[in-house]
Formats: sequence, structure tokens, C-alpha cells
Amino acid sequence: MKQFKNLYVLSAILFSMVLISCESDDPVMENDEEVITDVTLRFTELDNSGATVGDPFEFLASDPQGIELGTPTIETVNLTKGKTYKLEILLYNSIADEDITEEVQEESDEHQFYFLGSAFVGSPILTYSYNDLNGEALGLVGEVIVAENPSFNNANMRIVLRHDLDKNFPGADNPNFENFVSAGGETDLDITFPLVVN
Repeated sequence: MKQFKNLYVLSAILFSMVLISCESDDPVMENDEEVITDVTLRFTELDNSGATVGDPFEFLASDPQGIELGTPTIETVNLTKGKTYKLEILLYNSIADEDITEEVQEESDEHQFYFLGSAFVGSPILTYSYNDLNGEALGLVGEVIVAENPSFNNANMRIVLRHDLDKNFPGADNPNFENFVSAGGETDLDITFPLVVN
């Protein structure tokens, strides 16, 4: 009987050791991808000399869970034919009360926006060029020119933010680079705004 008791104790010890050894010593991988709950497109009209005209106006996409996780509410962008605008993109995480724009700016060598959709490619209504303060092809600040006589008045503006891409990849410096995936990296944001041109 004593032998069975010892065997039982030994089995319990071995079972405990197996359970402990099954626990992973590997560190938990953190997800570096930022949650973005709000994307604001801020437009300011520019005159022929590049000076701002009037007050800025904004269009918002938002989802309290995160734009990449939920179903965001997206406002329709309204622009005027033949006008030139400064476009600023503002990114925010309302869950953590964090300005993501600053982080993207600080890591400008690792991030880049691409401007796609029927508004920018094919027979584009809009022409976009990077105009970031540090000269980096980033896309937080740019210039948008609306066609004088567009062939259609409704389009979509697809805006993609890539992270950890190879900025020296051939074509990656083109803001309308449709094959952006080939430059590597990951997508932090992929959102489409409806566009109406009057």
C-alpha cells in the first residue's frame, strides 16, 4: 500500500512538472500596429502663388473600435473644379487619447501614404503631390489639384498608409503607386472616401 502511495505522490509531482514546463518562456509578441479611430482630411484652398485662401474645411472617417477593425462612418469629400488645395491628414486614437499624426511624422522614414482609387488613377479627377515639410515622401501634407473639366463628377479617394516599406523600391516615391505592396511593409490604414466634384 505504501508503494502505491509513493507512486501516487511521484505521479502528482511529475504531472506538476509537466504543466510547469508547458508554460511558454517566450516573450509575448506585441502588436506595433497603431489603432486609428479617426482620420481627418483637412483641405485649404491655395491661390496661384501657393498662399492659402479662406478657412480650412474637413472631412472625417471614424470608428470607435478602430477604422481597420470596425465599419467606419465616412463623410463625402466635396471639392471644386479647377481649384488647388493643401491637403493635411490627421490621425487620432480616441481609445488611448493619442495623436497618431505625431508618431507617423516622427517615423517619416518608415511610413508613406498612397493616394489611389478612381479619383487619382486611370482618368484622374485629382492630381496629388507630396509636400511634407521635411521633404520626405510621406503624405501627411500634400497638394491636390482638381481637374478643370473632369470627365465625371463622382469618384472615390482610397488612402493607404504603409509602414516599414522600402522607400527606395522603384516606383515607391509615386503617390499613386498602385503596386505599393511590392515595396514591402504592412498596411496601417486603408480607407476610401467618396468624392464629389462641383
